[in-house]
Amino acid sequence: MTTDPVAPSPADAPPPAAGSATEPDAAPAPARRPRRPRPVLLLVSGLVLGTAAGGGIGYAVQAGRPPTPLPPLQVALPTYPAEVLNPAVAAAAAPSPLAIDGDLRKLLITAPSGSKAWDDSPDKPSWITVGELAEQRGDSGNAFKNLNTSGFRRAVEVGWEQGGLKVRVTLLQYTADDVAHAEPGGRNGSELKPFADEANGGYQVEDRPSFWAETTEKYYLGTAAAQRGTVKMNIEVFGTQPVDAEVVKNLAKQQWERLV
Repeated sequence: MTTDPVAPSPADAPPPAAGSATEPDAAPAPARRPRRPRPVLLLVSGLVLGTAAGGGIGYAVQAGRPPTPLPPLQVALPTYPAEVLNPAVAAAAAPSPLAIDGDLRKLLITAPSGSKAWDDSPDKPSWITVGELAEQRGDSGNAFKNLNTSGFRRAVEVGWEQGGLKVRVTLLQYTADDVAHAEPGGRNGSELKPFADEANGGYQVEDRPSFWAETTEKYYLGTAAAQRGTVKMNIEVFGTQPVDAEVVKNLAKQQWERLV
């Protein structure tokens, strides 16, 4: 009996390990990555579960409470005055009618004898439209718009030419709610001089010439304006030389006396 090691037989030899040199064609197996937690998914799940649980608890608490009764409906019944309405008292409490009504042409002064018509102004007291009024201004578009948005009601006009002067007298009436637009004012912010003690208005004479629209022809201007109720009177005197203030003042007094 020998003590030398004996080589194992091929049948007793263990099988070769995977990936050993004995199997060069075998591919190595991929390494598996460890799983990581997903905090976003856990957070969303917690929010959904918390909301559902809170809603269920709130519904259970509200369902267990007794119903709250609604307050009774209260409708005010119509009331009627006990006394009989007095027509005279009701008429006195109603808004006062327009101070001036009827045919405004009868309130205009007339052209003096020996005068003639000029431009498009009528030489006899006549009704004029808002469009005709606007055409008398340099900026007719804005003038038309302002008249239509300021409570303009109606207007009459008369004009004439005499002694080198051209005169235009206009009465404009506004609605009672827009009577403020009838208040007189001076041109270019100038202060009006009174032509009568009781008149709500005045007159002015310009010492610098102006130009007719779209021309180089000069003219001098004298104006007067006054208000009575809802009616505003306008007087314009045009001249090739500075206009005499007395002429404008006398015309204003004549027209004012027709209104009062």
